Amino acid sequence: MHPDVEKILFSRVDIDNKVHELGDIISRDYAGQDLLMVGILKGAAVFMADLIRAMSIDVSIDFMALSSYGASSKSTGVVRILKDLDKSIENRHILIVEDIVDTGLTMTYLLKILKARNPASVRICTMLDKPSRRQAEVPVKYNGFTILDQFVVGYGLDYNEKYRYLPEIYVLKKEIYQVK
Repeated sequence: MHPDVEKILFSRVDIDNKVHELGDIISRDYAGQDLLMVGILKGAAVFMADLIRAMSIDVSIDFMALSSYGASSKSTGVVRILKDLDKSIENRHILIVEDIVDTGLTMTYLLKILKARNPASVRICTMLDKPSRRQAEVPVKYNGFTILDQFVVGYGLDYNEKYRYLPEIYVLKKEIYQVK
């Protein structure tokens, strides 16, 4: 185990089982529809890659990059679009794929932006949901795991651009991210 982590929260097996479960449900819900999955960079890239391979329907993919954290462990509340979608989403079914929904501020902003572009629908799929920190209500349709207020890394999740490569989801030791 990496020396900066406190414990494993979800193992590779836990993650793989959950991703396949979500893939089956999403495939059933969107069968016969024009689905565009929008991965939120960088954290959701690993999850989204596994998720589309666990699905049994054809999907299109695109990515957006948003920032509300910078090099901090806490959201600033100010959201910036760093990379926008490549094509129009008008009249398409959109599934936002996120690594973690925390305060809900970033997702609320993103939903407002995407809904203004007249899609057929917009739903959210997240690997992790942390409702105890919610500052804005977010309608998560597909949720992998609900977690407590812990700082997690691995499986695409980072702290200051580190730990994304870890294959499982871990709780990061407080002394790593707390400002002294």
